[in-house]
Amino acid sequence: MLKKRWREPGFVLMAALATVLPGCGSVDAGVRGADAAANGQVAETGQAAETGTGAVSQALELVPLRVGGIEIQVEIADDADERQQGLMYRESLEENQGMLFVYPEQRTLGFWMKNTLIPLDIAYIDREGRIVDIQQMEPQTTETHDSAAPAMYALEMNQGWFEANGIRIGDLIEF
Repeated sequence: MLKKRWREPGFVLMAALATVLPGCGSVDAGVRGADAAANGQVAETGQAAETGTGAVSQALELVPLRVGGIEIQVEIADDADERQQGLMYRESLEENQGMLFVYPEQRTLGFWMKNTLIPLDIAYIDREGRIVDIQQMEPQTTETHDSAAPAMYALEMNQGWFEANGIRIGDLIEF
């Protein structure tokens, strides 16, 4: 089932309204490390897979997205379980594929690489779809990579992908 709620105008409006609530803009402990939980691995085949913790998870459907005019395919992680799982335990990621983490409000986000086996770049994106920060992340580390500005989305791609494709801070993501 293709999940589209992150594209709906009402979702964006609710997220925009949520930024005026108390506590916005601070790093939430539940956000760290793609929600800091090591729940497991998504099978590349789309089939359920045994995870490193014994739990079973389903692959997320790929959807098209444009980054600076370049089409990519991303898995959408828009609930707590999907964000917690992230790209942990993956042994590879296709060249123009990634994962888009969607949050209900714009705030400072933080990710780490615990149980993540591949080097990644992360682009933090604001509610208007503009890249506000890009960072490189090394596998199997617990250093937190906080966004330099409030963001509502985080896009993980293979390390070096943004630079190799000329993607810079200020570029737009087209949903």
